[in-house]
Amino acid sequence: MPALSSSQAETVDLSGTWQLASSDNSHALTIAIPGDVHSALQTAGVIADPYAGRNEDDVQWVAHKDWVLERTFLLDTDDVPGHWYLDIESLDTIADVYVNDRLVLQADNCFRRYRPDVGAALMAGENRLRVVLHSSIAAGAERQAAQPFYIPYSTGNSPIANGNMLRKPQCHFGWDWNIAIAPLGIYGTIALKKLAVARIEHVTTRQVPQANGAVDLQVTVTLFAKEPGITGLDFLLDGQREHLDCAVNAGETRITHVFTVDKPSLWWPAGSGEQALSELTVSLAGDTVTRQIGFRTIELLTDPDEAGSRFAFRVNGREIFCRGANWIPADALMSRVTPEGVEDLLQSAVDANMNMIRIWGGGFYEPDWFYDLCDRLGLMVWQDFMFACNLYPSTPDFLENVAAEVAYQVKRLSSHPSIALWCGDNELVGALTWFEESRRDRDRYLVSYDRLNRVIENSIKAAAPEAIWWPSSPSVGPLNFGDAWHADGSGDMHYWSVWHENKSFDNYRTVRPRFCSEFGFQSYTSMSIVRQFAQQKDLNVASPVMEAHQKNAGGNERIAATMFRYFRFPKDFSNFVYLSQIQQGLAIRTAVDYWRSLKPHCMGTLYWQLNDTWPVASWASLDYGGNWKAMHYMTRRFFQPVAIAAVPSSDGKNIAFSMVNDTAEPVTVELQTFLVSLSGERQPLMAAAGTCSPDRANTLLTMAASDVPKDMLLFWTFEASNGMRGEGHHIHGTYKALDLEPSGLSINALSGGEGAYDITVAATGLALHVMIEADIEGRYSDNAFDLTAGESRTIRFTPKQAPAADRVPVFTGYDLHSCQGNG
Repeated sequence: MPALSSSQAETVDLSGTWQLASSDNSHALTIAIPGDVHSALQTAGVIADPYAGRNEDDVQWVAHKDWVLERTFLLDTDDVPGHWYLDIESLDTIADVYVNDRLVLQADNCFRRYRPDVGAALMAGENRLRVVLHSSIAAGAERQAAQPFYIPYSTGNSPIANGNMLRKPQCHFGWDWNIAIAPLGIYGTIALKKLAVARIEHVTTRQVPQANGAVDLQVTVTLFAKEPGITGLDFLLDGQREHLDCAVNAGETRITHVFTVDKPSLWWPAGSGEQALSELTVSLAGDTVTRQIGFRTIELLTDPDEAGSRFAFRVNGREIFCRGANWIPADALMSRVTPEGVEDLLQSAVDANMNMIRIWGGGFYEPDWFYDLCDRLGLMVWQDFMFACNLYPSTPDFLENVAAEVAYQVKRLSSHPSIALWCGDNELVGALTWFEESRRDRDRYLVSYDRLNRVIENSIKAAAPEAIWWPSSPSVGPLNFGDAWHADGSGDMHYWSVWHENKSFDNYRTVRPRFCSEFGFQSYTSMSIVRQFAQQKDLNVASPVMEAHQKNAGGNERIAATMFRYFRFPKDFSNFVYLSQIQQGLAIRTAVDYWRSLKPHCMGTLYWQLNDTWPVASWASLDYGGNWKAMHYMTRRFFQPVAIAAVPSSDGKNIAFSMVNDTAEPVTVELQTFLVSLSGERQPLMAAAGTCSPDRANTLLTMAASDVPKDMLLFWTFEASNGMRGEGHHIHGTYKALDLEPSGLSINALSGGEGAYDITVAATGLALHVMIEADIEGRYSDNAFDLTAGESRTIRFTPKQAPAADRVPVFTGYDLHSCQGNG
């Protein structure tokens, strides 16, 4: 039980072990705070792992109950007088907070920080803090019933009803990739603090470039005090220190100090320069706030052109092509999220040549340390506000709650150099057409949406006037309420026809987005992950367990239908998993290769999605836990800053080799093409060389498709003058039409030192899409590559955790011939 004496700092950390009980007293146990109720129940053995088998069904009762969390703390007699408050970073979500049985807070927004006064409730000696977390299911139903008209939600995404009534992560109610268990808990900091003269409420910054290259960094501090007074305030920026004695009024007082930085080192996105960072600290007695600062300018270019209007980011005066993916919460249960695990996921994004992630609007605004990681890694952040795929209330109380949420989050995060854009929502304009109610009475629901969208816009502009605002994703632009799904001329696009409409991969080349912020194709999670939730008897794509880990209606059928279209059907379950990942990578590569070739018409591709929240069939390129699927290895190649891609013409008569240069310097590219027989022998076809200007795409070579005989494949290798190199292949028609001969694939693994293994993979014939897997988790230096006859390649495998001394990993090799059971 923590105690506070007069000699200590006047803060009581309230994290740690709490008592947890259901309000009906049917369960009593302990919970680690910060943490969630489901994880506590699993730790206590009350429930099994929700992620295993079909346990999701067995834990539905948890979210239907109210839960009471309690702990005690001590205060000495001398410490009780004064202005005390609780500092609660995130309550999930409908919560009543009591101190010594006195109600001090009624919370209803998971995305707001609460700081209720509690001084009148405290007493000397033992004090009791009680938090009642109410069922979000019951609360959603109650709030829906209180609406002046029904507010629809996406039943396809949310099997738990009425999540749109609550300011809570929308994916908690299920999604087409997420478990539906409506978790609840206390996340982040929770502490009892005594107010001295004042506390720091917000620290925001604004950069004002000067003509001589210097930058004025305006630091605005919002202080909160209960009564007028004087407080010392210290500012520190990279060794520059300033002390101010400030007068404060009751309520909020704003104070601005300006640092002039004569020759700032610039922050650049990954792959475009260094991530130079400065540390800003603002402190007063008992309170310190630190911000990570990167000096940079960023603009969103939407100027008119021949096609419509542009959608491009310009950083430090240079237009940057955005290569990246969409981010969803790192785990469905907050207790399982760790900074180390998140850093691994974000590092994987950078390792695959990404420079942007989009934080999707159905999850969380991430914690401060997440954006610190993005700053350090050079990942620009497209930040959605947390509204996704539903319609939402526009009653005064709901909008007031949203305005407070937006103001808090924007002030908290806007100083990060990684924040590139704030977007109002995900697909809410499109959602107006999804529901019978809004189709029948579009004006009513459009006005309701516009009220919400304007509150978000006005709140962000008040909190950070210089922040870049985009109304919705996808969107043609402000005050345009077309759904923008296939708008080639302006704005950002979500393109889902290949997946949701089961169109061919070639269909990606029928659209010309200015910026594609969502597109994707599903695969199964890797065998090492499947084994975590399924038994041997479950290893069938139609088994109840596997279907329970497929949340998109018709997803399994779509994966299988695509295989029938392009491949001979795989011979067993593990090959089915392998082939699903290969075709996922081929789908996304088809889109990216073409859209990058359109540069500068298209200036960004963010595929759906980077990561998973639990082990599930999904659009992610990383498995739950961070292992790379086949697509992520392919992503590293097709997102390389200098890349070559084969793009067939729409009539199939020609093949153009696109040369893309995302660097700031011109590059000369040397290309060599080959014909490869079905037995794997290669012969030179033609060579070409050319120079590509900085930040441009050009056609290096065009050949007639008839130059490639039907029983041969087109291979190529390239090398750029900056050292970047790559390879690839292109086929006429489909892989299933190829009578591939045996690849003779062999694997030889040797200990490579430092717990790693060096794996030499060789082929006597043609081995397409070679994928090496181990029966333990880990990462490979390369994977999902091709070998021709007589070729070998040595790659390194680094286990995620060192195996036991007597445990030797078992490596399995997959390639297209062996997968399809050709012999």
